[in-house]
Amino acid sequence: MDKFMAEAIRQAKKSLSEGGIPIGSVLVKNGEIVAAGHNKRVQEKNPILHGEMDCLNNAGRIGSYKDCVIYSTLMPCYMCGGTIVQFNIPKVIVGENKTFEGSQEFMESHGVEVVNLMLPECIDMMEKFIKENPHLWWEDIGELD
Repeated sequence: MDKFMAEAIRQAKKSLSEGGIPIGSVLVKNGEIVAAGHNKRVQEKNPILHGEMDCLNNAGRIGSYKDCVIYSTLMPCYMCGGTIVQFNIPKVIVGENKTFEGSQEFMESHGVEVVNLMLPECIDMMEKFIKENPHLWWEDIGELD
């Protein structure tokens, strides 16, 4: 596993340790991490602070994103996928999409290269979280009744 996905996983575990949803993300530009973030919906009571959104917020204004790669432990949802498309981020590398299909087809239809690593560590982390916190998970993905 490369150091960028390892950092995204570290971010996911940080979120979990804070009582949040274990999804982490890093933004890479010119082979260097320029920002990292994790899902903070629970911690900050903010419905849009998914892992990718927190990461991009932490990056601040970096000018063009056209030479960036964003890593996420889970396939981005449509909100995050839309932001990736809007910012012209050309490549997304994800840990898995078994637990959540997300917006892969949408991103690819807008020219984003999506690489799905299907990492057992990411799958196991999300499956355990969903089993132990179904209400919080359904809220996070907008499917809570």
